[in-house]
Amino acid sequence: MELLSTQHLLKEAYDPQNFRDIGHQLIDLLADHLEDAQTASKNVVLPYKAPEDELLFWQQHLQSSASPIDTFKTVLEHSIHIQDPRYMGHQTATVAPIASLAGLMSDLLNNGTGVFEMGPASNALEKLVTDLLSSHVGYDANASGILTSGGTLANLTALLAARKAKSKHDVWQDGHKNKLAVIVSEESHYCIDRATRIMGFGDDGIIKVPVDKNFRIKTTELENHYRKAVENGLEVIAVVGCACSTATGSYDDLEALAAFSKKHDLWFHVDGAHGGAAVFSEKHRHLVKGIELADSVVIDFHKMLMTPALTTALLFKEGKDVYKTFAQKAQYLWDSPQSEDWFNSGKRTFECTKLMMSIKVYIILKTYGIEVFEQNVNQLYDVTKDFANMISERSNFELLTLPEANILNFRYVDCKLEQDINEINTAIRQQLIEAGEFYIVQTTVGGQKYLRCTVMNPFTNKDHFKALLNEIENIGNLL
Repeated sequence: MELLSTQHLLKEAYDPQNFRDIGHQLIDLLADHLEDAQTASKNVVLPYKAPEDELLFWQQHLQSSASPIDTFKTVLEHSIHIQDPRYMGHQTATVAPIASLAGLMSDLLNNGTGVFEMGPASNALEKLVTDLLSSHVGYDANASGILTSGGTLANLTALLAARKAKSKHDVWQDGHKNKLAVIVSEESHYCIDRATRIMGFGDDGIIKVPVDKNFRIKTTELENHYRKAVENGLEVIAVVGCACSTATGSYDDLEALAAFSKKHDLWFHVDGAHGGAAVFSEKHRHLVKGIELADSVVIDFHKMLMTPALTTALLFKEGKDVYKTFAQKAQYLWDSPQSEDWFNSGKRTFECTKLMMSIKVYIILKTYGIEVFEQNVNQLYDVTKDFANMISERSNFELLTLPEANILNFRYVDCKLEQDINEINTAIRQQLIEAGEFYIVQTTVGGQKYLRCTVMNPFTNKDHFKALLNEIENIGNLL
């Protein structure tokens, strides 16, 4: 009897008609959600609950009776709504719906990319997508790239390649013999610091160079920091440029960093996880001038390129460098660890069973063309400048700096006491997210708290900015 029951459950779990019925209901649910987000004037962006209350709800839900579609509805009701134009928080893409359907196909097919036989289409599409991105970066036919799960993993992989290419010793084979180091901006993403520590560089291994008033790395300080590092016995292997920085959206001078790297025979890496998407925009391409000189570049498709997370491209100017990074034997996967097989992506990345993330990018390109990326970048960057102008016109707000990208930092300054500003802005943000009508985040720059918006939705407009500023003023007046 137990065996029959198990067989019945398995048959039900894999039944095509059940899948069809529930799938149709789910598509309708999500399409209604998308339509509501774009047209309704008063929605909840974040249904805020305290973490322990949220956990308790789901613990109780697991014990209750609910159909699959009712469960999906409940998940939707308890999730942050990134498709809403009043979401201006973290750097998460407003996903093109067609790409989410590609994710469904990838999940059901469950094709990996580690070896060609397990993912013939996914490996071919990955090469096509990364080759196309390489050409927009400005690389030639010698370039090669991979897709991987996020900028953190991609930046770590790039620095491993830098170590392989520039360290005096083969760390992969013999372990560390020298104290290695990387030069970065003090505004670089925390994952660069994390990567150097994972690689065993320690505190001394990440050399943070100060930034100027616009939060770009001070290129005039590079020589001094490099010289001091060498005098202290460090072997500097790489320089990392921000395109753009996460906190402020500032672009480093990539041409100057490239020249410095060439002078000292260092690996030049560009963390363009967010702002590297400007390579698709003729209007904003100047921001990444010099990116084509980098030895490696990271760009997230899941930020400004409308793709579900996580879908990150890691590109190498010389494709052979990525093969050297992970050269090792795996007889059950491939015959030769030395051969450069683009179609066996497991040779070039941490990940082996990596799903078909390439189809999410490919379907956008195939359906709308490369121009849709340019339109999205232009829209997000341009409307953020409009937002900055609106803030500048209100005397009770202060901009940190004029935005170069779609990241904007500002604060409410109509406070009775100067020392209250940090406390007031923190409280304003907390009340905003608990009310749920808007979602923004905050950051600390120079010891000062700033409200931080990243405009990710192409349908966010001046009306939404005006409503947000009005609400901040209302909360500030009450506080």
